[in-house]
Amino acid sequence: MTTIHPSAIVDPKAELDDSVEVGAYAVIGPNVKIGAGTKVGPHVVIEGDTTIGRENKFFQFSSIGAVPQDLKYAGEPTKLVIGDRNTIRECCTFNLGTIQDQGITRIGSDNWIMAYVHIAHDCVLGDHLILANNATLAGHVHLDDWVYLGGFTGIHQYCHVGAHAMTAFYAAVSQDVPPFVTASGNRAVPAGINSEGLKRRGFTPDQIAAIKRAYKTVYRSGLSMDDAKAALAAAEAQDVDSAPHIRMLREFLENNTRGIIR
Repeated sequence: MTTIHPSAIVDPKAELDDSVEVGAYAVIGPNVKIGAGTKVGPHVVIEGDTTIGRENKFFQFSSIGAVPQDLKYAGEPTKLVIGDRNTIRECCTFNLGTIQDQGITRIGSDNWIMAYVHIAHDCVLGDHLILANNATLAGHVHLDDWVYLGGFTGIHQYCHVGAHAMTAFYAAVSQDVPPFVTASGNRAVPAGINSEGLKRRGFTPDQIAAIKRAYKTVYRSGLSMDDAKAALAAAEAQDVDSAPHIRMLREFLENNTRGIIR
């Protein structure tokens, strides 16, 4: 049976699995769905058309599913979708999407989201992310899998951060960050690759060396972007073991429209 503290307010229309726990003074709205094993801490507010998966943990004072901080928003039906096994620490704010995009803010699974993180409307987050305290995402930001954002990182609207990338403390990101790259500074510039993160995820020394060479092709060779992409394609064909990683970087560059940090 669902465990709901007597002081919590849960709308009768909300759909909570029998194993959900709801803490003191939490408020859960009528269009909320929460999956098995999720724990909602005290004073958490979950509203809007919000769907939450299994085994998530929300710490106190977070605001989940509030309307977008967007002056164009006029009450249209939009959504927030959260996956499984996420940890959301104190005072986080996640907003619904807008009809100017797909109408959905999406957060994947197995993410560690620290205190005071803001995820704005229409953001799309992958899996296995770490967002340190006070990281702030403007609208329409995309984070691929295994991204790490340092504390107080700010990311401009519509930016895309590739898989395994990392930002340093107080980074201000105004253009896309390619996969594997570390971004540092205000405005953020490339500062090598996320070598330590790759080691922790089981990348071999040879694979990390190949990614470093690919990084130098893009950022240190003096080649034009078109020539750099051609050089990456050649390296991809020659190195079977590292080909998937080089391809990830090359395809990110080929599909980029905003420009990358330089």
